[in-house]
Amino acid sequence: MSLTAPRKRYRPPAPLGGRRVAPGAGRGGPGRSGRRNATALAFLGPALIVLTVFVAWPMLSALRTSFTDASGFGEAEWVGFDNYVEVFTDPDLLNAVLNTLWYTVLFTPTAVIAALALALVLNSPALPFRGLFRTALFLPFVVSLAVAAYAWTYLIDPQVGLLNHWLGGVGLQLGNVLEDPQLAMPAVALVAVWKNFGFYLVIFLAGLQDIPGTLYEAAKVDGAGPWRRFTNVTLPLLSNTMAFVVVFAMIAALQAFDQIYVMTGGGPYGNTQTIVMEIYESGFRRLELGFASALSYVLLVATLLLSIVQFVFFGRREKDAQ
Repeated sequence: MSLTAPRKRYRPPAPLGGRRVAPGAGRGGPGRSGRRNATALAFLGPALIVLTVFVAWPMLSALRTSFTDASGFGEAEWVGFDNYVEVFTDPDLLNAVLNTLWYTVLFTPTAVIAALALALVLNSPALPFRGLFRTALFLPFVVSLAVAAYAWTYLIDPQVGLLNHWLGGVGLQLGNVLEDPQLAMPAVALVAVWKNFGFYLVIFLAGLQDIPGTLYEAAKVDGAGPWRRFTNVTLPLLSNTMAFVVVFAMIAALQAFDQIYVMTGGGPYGNTQTIVMEIYESGFRRLELGFASALSYVLLVATLLLSIVQFVFFGRREKDAQ
């Protein structure tokens, strides 16, 4: 009688979360594959219908309208590329383009830098009441931008505004900034920064918490100070997060409308008239739907190109950092 136990035949481990499947048994036939496709389509169907009706069809309809002289009344005539030629040759549109660029320059760096700086502070474990501060800074993002604009309009009103009242207590007078050609655009940009930077703050916090703490410890051992750790560890590893935040902020800046419509209406003297404000006035006040649609698609293409350029730029920086 042999005292050696019989050797068991090797069996491959079962897949995670499921039972062991014999070779060739899990592929299924054409009928099973068809049922899976039908089930997936049933789940995707409602979303696809909503996207088709409320996104795809309006976009295609607007594209067709951009080649006509549609006004919303009567029969629209086909005019070809005349609306697009007018977009690039209209002298009044240049003011809206320059104002949009100026607003983008004011909003994007301010919102991104403020969000990153506060994210670095709130990411410190030594800071007390971090949860309270994070919640307080994120709350403005859940408020409608139009509602926030109304609130800020009364807050900075030279007659009844609390801000002017508080500044008057220390001998300062802000004046009517919304009627000042030089201060109107910074004022509406500041409202957008206050409203949106909390969202960018949360994104940066998520990116910072994904950075391993061992990298900072290794940098400290090598003698790197806070600034060196920030430039050599934090920024390179935040490249993807930074790209998302910058692109998102720039797209929001190029589409600025709500607070400008509420606070200034494009004034004073057209100094806050942006491209989206021009689209609104062309389409709904002057009833030039064809021109407004063409301008919308030009803005869409410009935004897409800027996004691609930024993603390529940050992608190269990430490769260089690796």
